[in-house]
Amino acid sequence: MVSAWFKYFTYLVTISAVLTNVYLYTFPSFHVKNCTWKCFDQEDDEPAFEEMSIMERMIYKINQYKDDVQEQVYSTKNYTSAEGEHQVRMLAFGDPQIRGIWKKSSYLAMLDVYANDCYLGHIYSMMKERLSPTHVATLGDLFSSQWISDSEFYNRTTRYVTRLYNRDTTNLVRLKKESEDEKGQYRVDWQSWGDDYNKRRLSDPPAFDYGYSDVYSWDPEHEDFLFINVTGNHDIGYSGDVTYQHMSRFSHLFGKDNYWVEYDAGTDHAWRLVVLNSLLLDGPALQPEFVEGTWAFLRALENRNFTGSTVLLTHVPFYKEAGLCADGPMFSYYPDVYEREPYKVNLLRAQNHLSKNTTDKVLSSIFNNDRPGIILTGHDHVGCETVFNRQEETKTWNCTTDMVNSGYNIREVTVRSMMGEFGGNTGVFTGHFNKTSNNWEWNFTLCPFALQQVWWLAKTTIGLSLLLWPIYILF
Repeated sequence: MVSAWFKYFTYLVTISAVLTNVYLYTFPSFHVKNCTWKCFDQEDDEPAFEEMSIMERMIYKINQYKDDVQEQVYSTKNYTSAEGEHQVRMLAFGDPQIRGIWKKSSYLAMLDVYANDCYLGHIYSMMKERLSPTHVATLGDLFSSQWISDSEFYNRTTRYVTRLYNRDTTNLVRLKKESEDEKGQYRVDWQSWGDDYNKRRLSDPPAFDYGYSDVYSWDPEHEDFLFINVTGNHDIGYSGDVTYQHMSRFSHLFGKDNYWVEYDAGTDHAWRLVVLNSLLLDGPALQPEFVEGTWAFLRALENRNFTGSTVLLTHVPFYKEAGLCADGPMFSYYPDVYEREPYKVNLLRAQNHLSKNTTDKVLSSIFNNDRPGIILTGHDHVGCETVFNRQEETKTWNCTTDMVNSGYNIREVTVRSMMGEFGGNTGVFTGHFNKTSNNWEWNFTLCPFALQQVWWLAKTTIGLSLLLWPIYILF
């Protein structure tokens, strides 16, 4: 016969398993307003909490949770606007930074890396199933370090594609077969890539195909949404670190680092996505030709004279004074004497923001038609929301936390990281074309999950319960 403490311990573990796993698989229903697309054609009828008693608030939240779970089970939610079909529904993820496994890694470290992949993948799978996005974007820092070999870069790419996002790997496997070395490991041919890059860059005009039109999926056979990977400093490095090897393998496995996709161009509801590699805007750079190539992209973008709204996706946030976000402006450079890598002396080593001059130039190039737009960035793991107000006299941009009523304004959202220590967040970004104002309207909310310890608790208590109950029943 089992002792009383064993019985109560079994009950406690089982209750913990039930509660934590219920949260794991229904967490968006605990944050309904933040984890649902903005319905612009519906009134916000949520009552004012300050006018409710504690008991009324509790009852309201319980009913809201219950109703949302029921709607998810029976699939009664409908996110289509009553006004028309012109909508954008994007899931935005900041800085997953998946770590690597090495030959000397302990079994515990391997388990932790695997569990972290599953934790991030759980967030994505729950939100994708719940919201059926039109676009999914990871805003840079897909990996935890750029200082890895080509084969490890490929290994992490495979984990990123399969464990985090459960995507088809047919093309990835094909690219590896085409690029295997004598040991069967992935190795990018960066010399050939670099020769082709410079040949295109030096032509007049540069022979880069930057633009796409009305693309809703890169792989329509397997995905009914557009998947976007933005370059981060942990993927390719800061400009003082970026080499041909870094750029070629990212381009080979993930595609272009600078491009735009225009939707419904020439109509009153035109809009575009702009994906910008902001790591290659400031310098001094190790390979200045990459910076020149990025500015050439911005000139080509400006010369499009696009008349619609713009959604800019990039990694490094734009310049803002200290105190507006967790990260203030910071630029560090390699020292005058740097024996380990002397070729990097005085080059850009790290940055929190783009420089003020770069910020003004980029914003003026991209947001030059006075139409509504928005910026989504990563890099600052804490997250932040600010507004850039254009100064009409000087054509410079001033960052504040509030919208200035007069003049032209662009909102910047730095998406809080989806890493476990920051709560596993998903950016829920909605766009709706308002036929009354004849403009796009953009809305962003942050849907939190939980610290990684909650995920661990849910999984371990299930295993422990399955172990304890046979003992309890038999003895």
